[in-house]
Amino acid sequence: MKKLILSAAILLGTMTAIATPTEAAVQNNAIENIQDEFTEVATDALPDAVNSTITNSFPGAKLEKAYTNEQKEYKLEISMSDKMYTIYTDAEGIVIKK
Repeated sequence: MKKLILSAAILLGTMTAIATPTEAAVQNNAIENIQDEFTEVATDALPDAVNSTITNSFPGAKLEKAYTNEQKEYKLEISMSDKMYTIYTDAEGIVIKK
């Protein structure tokens, strides 16, 4: 009987030690959202290569707005099938990922 009580006490003691909450290491990773500053430009002021990319790569798309930045990258807002899409191209009309 003594062994049963002793083993129960040891078992409860180890279970409470395991169940003790420990503080998790908190990481404060600062995420910087660096966004190139795009300024709106007239849609007719786009280079011919960018216009041909829209016409060839996105048939039936309508160019709604166009923006450019200092690196001569273009942010284009197009609409297709009642949905809006944003694509990015360079001055040569090559689609880039952002």
